[in-house]
Amino acid sequence: MDTPPPLDQDACYRAVVTRDVRFDGRFFGCVKTTGIYCRPVCPARTPKRENMSFVATAAAAEEAGFRACLRCRPETAPDLGAWRGTSNTVSRALALIEAGALDDSDVDALAGRLGVGERQLRRLFRQHLGAAPVSVAQTRRVLLAKALLHETDLTMAEVAHAAGFGSVRRFNETFQTLYARPPSALRRRAERPSDGGVRLSLAYRLPCDLGALMAALAARGDTVEGARWTRALTPDIDGTGGQVAVEPAAPGRLTVTVEAGDLKVLPGVLARVRRVFDLSADPEAIARDLSVDALLAPLVAARPGLRLAGDWIDTGDDAPSDRLDGAGPALRRRAEGWRPWRAYGALHLTLAGINETDLDQMETTDGRQAA
Repeated sequence: MDTPPPLDQDACYRAVVTRDVRFDGRFFGCVKTTGIYCRPVCPARTPKRENMSFVATAAAAEEAGFRACLRCRPETAPDLGAWRGTSNTVSRALALIEAGALDDSDVDALAGRLGVGERQLRRLFRQHLGAAPVSVAQTRRVLLAKALLHETDLTMAEVAHAAGFGSVRRFNETFQTLYARPPSALRRRAERPSDGGVRLSLAYRLPCDLGALMAALAARGDTVEGARWTRALTPDIDGTGGQVAVEPAAPGRLTVTVEAGDLKVLPGVLARVRRVFDLSADPEAIARDLSVDALLAPLVAARPGLRLAGDWIDTGDDAPSDRLDGAGPALRRRAEGWRPWRAYGALHLTLAGINETDLDQMETTDGRQAA
């Protein structure tokens, strides 16, 4: 796919000045005078334009030497995967990294799993994320650890283990280097949950038709009771026994509760939850691109924020957003212009009751009118 366009630095600054929520998670602002990077909606006083630069990912900010803001907490931004869709290989690589692929292995092994060379993978990461694979993995560990420090009552050793750090010493050294303080100093006592399990909040972009997504999950056989989705964890699939539960929280957030025998599986479980609930979807981009098709435009307007019910185990080579499993020739021809959102377009047609026969008839009618 095409290389994503460079960020418009002045446009990013205007979004920061107005604290425009539409850009939250799409880029991060790096403040040269403080060495901190922030979300566009950070409540802190806006720095001068000459003191700010903007990058597309948290990993790029951290690789450049900036540390996450403790006020706006970049780890809580929605859609940290806003770049997804620009490269199939990068998308698959990030999914593996989110699941902990670089915690016990190296970039060469990751590249082998993806069927590309190590140098090619590094080049793609630079091109699409502005950071190396190891930097992306390090940022993932740090941001997950920060979320665990803020939102759970796990011990420091448990946080280090759950976030994928090889040791408590490495965990402490990383936070000391980034924040000039030990990780325990970032803990907020007022935010503790009172019940069992590890409870975290995951963000997503609005709009989101969560009701339709829950209905789709229930229809395929997942365990859904009311607005609560649950799944048992098993050693052969997840690496340990236990359970994960997901339910709505405040608008734009889901509460995920994980009870696991080994906290090391937490990154993989969270990555799978994000896939099942399609949390990296960009509804604005999807609606904009699909609405170019006159058939889809009214359907998208009528049902904004549709999400794809993802699989817990995903072994596909192509992006879930672009899959057309079992599609007939008429749909495939029509959907060619919907990339990389073909699966969303097909979902809109299905919910509207438009099938392959209808598309065949439309093609025939269009052909006669053209003649």
